[in-house]
Formats: sequence, C-alpha cells, structure tokens
Amino acid sequence: MKREDKGAADAGIGRLGLCSGCSYFPDFLNAGRCVPGDACIRAHSGRQIDRFLRANPELSGAYLADLFWERRAIAARYAPVEAIRGLRSDPDEVVRRVVATRIPADELDSMLGDPDREVRLSVASRLPEPLLTRMVQDPDYLIRATVARRLPHGQLSRLAKDAEREVRKVVASRLPPFALHMLADDPEPEVRAIVAERALPGLAAALLQDSEWWVRLAAVGNAPLEFLPPLTSDPELEVREAALARLADSQAA
Repeated sequence: MKREDKGAADAGIGRLGLCSGCSYFPDFLNAGRCVPGDACIRAHSGRQIDRFLRANPELSGAYLADLFWERRAIAARYAPVEAIRGLRSDPDEVVRRVVATRIPADELDSMLGDPDREVRLSVASRLPEPLLTRMVQDPDYLIRATVARRLPHGQLSRLAKDAEREVRKVVASRLPPFALHMLADDPEPEVRAIVAERALPGLAAALLQDSEWWVRLAAVGNAPLEFLPPLTSDPELEVREAALARLADSQAA
C-alpha cells in the first residue's frame, strides 16, 4: 500500500471503527466513493447512508433485505424499480412508502389496503383514474380528499355526502356547476360558501337566503340582479356593500 493510501485507510478506521471489517475498505475510501462520518453505508445515519448510495447507486440492490429499516428504505430509492417490487409488503411503512412512489402506477392496486396512511396517500395520488373509486371508502378522510381531487367529474357524486367536511369541500370545488345542487343544503357553511361562489344564477339566488352571512356574500356575485335589492338591507355590512356595488356596476354599464 502506498503511503498516501495507508494514511487515508488509517483515518477511516479511526472514525467510530466503521471502516474496520467493511468489504469496501480501503478501495472506496481511497477512491473517494465513501467518506467516514459523511457518506457511509455502515452508519446508523440516514443522511450518511443516502450520500453513500447516491454516489454508488449500483450497490443499492444489495441492501434491499438489510436488517436496518432505514437502510432498506434508502436502498429502495436508488435500486432499479424491478428490484423493489418485493418490498410492497415490507414490515416497515417507510420502506413501503418509497415503493409506493416508485413502482408503476398500474401495479399499485396491491397496496390499496396498506395499513399506513402515508402509504395509501401515495397510492391515492398515483393510482390510475379507473381504479380510484376503490378508495372512496377509505377510513382516512385525507385519502378520500385526495381521491376527490383526482376523480373524474362523473364519479364525484359518490363523495358528495361524505361524513368529513374537508372531503365535501373538495367535491364542491370540483363538481360541474350544474351539479352543485347536491351540496346546496350541506350542513357546513364552508361547503355552502364554495357552492355559492360557483353556482349558476338560479342556485345562487336561493343561497342569498342562507343563514350564514359569508354564504350570502359568496352568492351575491352569481345571483341575478333582480334578487339583489333585498340584500342592500342585509344585517351584515359586507353583504350590503357587495350587493350595492354590483347593482351600481350594472347601472354604470
């Protein structure tokens, strides 16, 4: 061993002893393919493992069955896709999350019922549209909201009566205007306000009578002008001002 090589090797052995017994030592250390304390496959540091495999991605496949979950998860980021399919049922959810973001979308159906919410979120964000309806009954509302953001318009009605307000808000923001009547009587004013902002004139006129002022305010912009004069006496200042401004604009035009 050359003197300079021996110096590099000795420096590696001294860093937590991780270089001692490493199959890549001293070749990788001398070639700059690993750096003790910074890029090391044997470290229990995700940052160091990631830096090592980022520099040496061809070695990732060797760590897909590693006992340390974080080493498996990081290896799954860099290994070829065909090598990580077997990790769809890995015991660690972090590993499965990586897999869910990388395998082809048409292979995600086997992960629809994963016990981890974050895994299912990744699935819901990538699943082909024809399969999305299989997740409308997911127990977690965040997954159902993600599904609602991606469902074709013709399928959105399946979530119009969802138990969670946040899901119905997404539905209200995406339904075609002619279908918004399905949510016009929603128990949550936040949902009705979204409906009012997008409603066709007839539905907007009906929502001018809503018990919540911000729903009435949202309806002012879409309601026919002949329904606005009563709103100039609305108990809420913002509603009165909006109605007066729209009436004034119509007269100026």
